[in-house]
Amino acid sequence: MNLMLLKPYIVIIIFVHLLKVNCVGQSIDTIPNLIQEITITAYKDEPSKFSPLNIQSIKIDNSSDASSFNICSSLSKVEGVSMLSTGLGIAKPVIRGLYGNRILVLLNGLKFDNQQWQEEHGLGLTDFGLSRVELIKGPIGILYGTEAIGGVVNLIEEEKPTANSHQSDFGVILHSNTLGGMIQAGYKSNKINHWWRLRLGLDNHADYSDGKNNRVLNSRFDGYYLKSTFGFQKNKWISNYNISSSFNRFGFIFNDIYTFITPDKRWSRKLNEFPAHLVLLNIFSSENKIFVNDKLQMSVNAGVQSNERMENEGGGSISLNMHLLTFQNLIKLEYSINKRNKIIFSTLHSIEKNKNYGARKIVPDATLQESNLSVNHEVYLTKNLILENGLGFGEKWIKTYFTPSVNGPDKEVHPFTKFSPYYNIFSGMTFFPSNMFNVKINIASGVRVANLAELSSNGLHEGVFTYEIGNPNFKNEKIYSINLFANYEINNIELNISPFYNYFSNYIYLASVNEQWFGFPVYRYKQQNARQYGGELSCALKFLKENKFRITYSGMMSKTQDGNFTPYIPAQKLNPTLETHFNQFKKLPLSFFTDVEYNFKQENTAPDELKTPSYSIWNMGISSKFQRKKSLVTFGISLHNILNKAYYDHLSRFKYFGLLNMGRNLSINYKIVL
Repeated sequence: MNLMLLKPYIVIIIFVHLLKVNCVGQSIDTIPNLIQEITITAYKDEPSKFSPLNIQSIKIDNSSDASSFNICSSLSKVEGVSMLSTGLGIAKPVIRGLYGNRILVLLNGLKFDNQQWQEEHGLGLTDFGLSRVELIKGPIGILYGTEAIGGVVNLIEEEKPTANSHQSDFGVILHSNTLGGMIQAGYKSNKINHWWRLRLGLDNHADYSDGKNNRVLNSRFDGYYLKSTFGFQKNKWISNYNISSSFNRFGFIFNDIYTFITPDKRWSRKLNEFPAHLVLLNIFSSENKIFVNDKLQMSVNAGVQSNERMENEGGGSISLNMHLLTFQNLIKLEYSINKRNKIIFSTLHSIEKNKNYGARKIVPDATLQESNLSVNHEVYLTKNLILENGLGFGEKWIKTYFTPSVNGPDKEVHPFTKFSPYYNIFSGMTFFPSNMFNVKINIASGVRVANLAELSSNGLHEGVFTYEIGNPNFKNEKIYSINLFANYEINNIELNISPFYNYFSNYIYLASVNEQWFGFPVYRYKQQNARQYGGELSCALKFLKENKFRITYSGMMSKTQDGNFTPYIPAQKLNPTLETHFNQFKKLPLSFFTDVEYNFKQENTAPDELKTPSYSIWNMGISSKFQRKKSLVTFGISLHNILNKAYYDHLSRFKYFGLLNMGRNLSINYKIVL
């Protein structure tokens, strides 16, 4: 099977070199005059339309729609992207049905790991201090090694102000449903050859109420944030040093929580007595670009991340306390051979230390190390055709240590050492038949080494009351993926289509078995091959100058080799949106949007997974941005779930507890920039 899947790579590589011999030289300057917005991606610095990857850039602007409670909520508005949630605060992104360690998150150019491998562990990030998010659908393992098999979420910090200027701002977002919100303030200054910023923020939310106006007890959460950056430019060297600290508390719910906690006041925010996740993050990173000459550019990113995850399972005492310490670096060399050919060399290294301090342990103490080396060749064959080919090699080493109650003599899984070499291949093409038409296709492989839970779990998983057992002998999970993207623009109409096909070798999943442990059902991690296919469609129509109507669709199928569906397949979605602008009011320009989120019923479920009915949510909002003396003021008002619909989102884990999603919510956003 693997040889059959490698044949397309061989054909494309041969095709590339044949064209290189016979083509007439063309410069990048002769490429059609398309939208030239530069996308500073996790991949490379170039306009996204020139890349064979499916890249989308999402601007973080809460003035028009402030209804998001976390970064995953913002991303879930993109077609093909969903959110696996355990309430409003605990969530992780789902790209085409893949989540957790199958999605790579980048912060300041480096991998971000918040121990989100368990379903009830969230990403734990907000859009605090971000300017935009870049989303890559599909594998890009040649550059980032393991885990980047489903896609990449690249979080990009706010930009520095213009030269010889400074800027301060204050912003607040309020939500009626949780009687909470976020307050933040920042200051940044740019002295041409050096710049700095400081940003502080906090958010706080009480329990939300559902579409039946029932309170979802202990869905509350809060957070405290600090970000700081110092940067400078010296000759051909540009450097940024980033510090980020956050402390979050998320109330969580499990099977019998309501039997031992007594409801407090409706708007109470206490998180020291009821069960809660506590996450303390401290991150330091250094981003450097060195322009050696006109042909050679080097990027060097390095950093350390300290992630401490604790759990109070009731009563105020900490029972689970895991500390993950990560050191990593990424080095890229971009060499322009000539105007048509560019080579990118990349190498990454990381070492992680996982240590347990609490009485309850779910994975053992462990050391993890990974290295990866890759090369990518980009060639402009003609003014209308760009080809890329890449190859990456790497290894991951995992060593677990004796940890009482996890892998002692009485346990099935014992301490182990695992060494996993891997390779990844990428081939892609970008084609411009005309100024109005852009076609991209790429064939890529990706590898994921099983995480600590999949390899070494051997105990009762509190909260879901299942006894889970891992397997240290798991093979690497591999994906072979074909991704197509086509964009057509004519006059005021834009059409996009993006189908995909994924074949998994040794797909890892958790399955119930006919075993019990003191009355608790036993679940074991297993492996078998799997297939996924689906895609996204969108159509946008601009009319009457200031009006835009857009409708998007996404849907997919995912099955293991035995014919069962994989867990948490996103339901098919249809999302029509209308936007309009009122510029006739010069002193107070207004923007208005309204949309409907229609989710089809989802009956394609894994064994023991609940099916969900269809539902639709109606939203709208109005916003404005205007100058007031020397200040720039933005504000927005949005209403989510206007009709107070009572519904179960298919990717909400609350459905297992009979808990509905959030009901009507009025959000108000205000920001002033001085």
